[in-house]
Amino acid sequence: MTAQLELRQVSKVYGSGPTEVRALDRADLIVEGGELVAVMGPSGSGKSTLLTIAGSLEEASSGEVLVAGTEVSGMSGNDRARMRRRAIGYVFQDFNLLVGLTAVENVALPLELDGVRAGTARKTAMRALDELGLSARAGRYPDELSGGERQRVAIARAVVGDRQLLLADEPTGALDSVNGEAVMRLLRATCREGIAGVMVTHDAQLASWADRVVFLRDGHIVDQTAPPAGPESLLVTETGR
Repeated sequence: MTAQLELRQVSKVYGSGPTEVRALDRADLIVEGGELVAVMGPSGSGKSTLLTIAGSLEEASSGEVLVAGTEVSGMSGNDRARMRRRAIGYVFQDFNLLVGLTAVENVALPLELDGVRAGTARKTAMRALDELGLSARAGRYPDELSGGERQRVAIARAVVGDRQLLLADEPTGALDSVNGEAVMRLLRATCREGIAGVMVTHDAQLASWADRVVFLRDGHIVDQTAPPAGPESLLVTETGR
């Protein structure tokens, strides 16, 4: 697989002098297509900063950020916005669905904003919803969906089209444990299709669904490790006998 996200010696500094805060300090990270990486650390460790810089929503103070092999800092504002629409999908804790649009309209919207014809965008959105078991709910509005269904719609919107990078900020924080694990299963399956995924979470059990866990402390990546055996490892053990 090809690296879809690369952070090379990335730092992010807010303020200056006595008020300077170094949110990230010379962070190095490579995430390949097909890989889901969980980012963990205490509050204020730099997790959200790493995610916003990876998604080009914020510029690094120093270092290099490459998305799908392209250096982000060399792009104009319009080019970065275009890259976000086409290459990067976001999944948030609070879903961020538009309440006046149906599920299929929410999923189709990014494609339409990028110039895809409405009919084509709708067909593509329906395929994405069908893959996540939501085709029967496509005409429902967000307030007519359960929390788990809304998060699945948000995942469909994040991966629709030709996305290379999926960024998730506490995607299960608003869900119960059953729906949370279902969403993690979907994120992992989505990344298996070739998308690179980076997920911020505070839950070690959910992080066990990732291929790798990165630990942040005071802006530093202090460790990277394979996660403990996740729930599916029991299935592998049983079938391997």
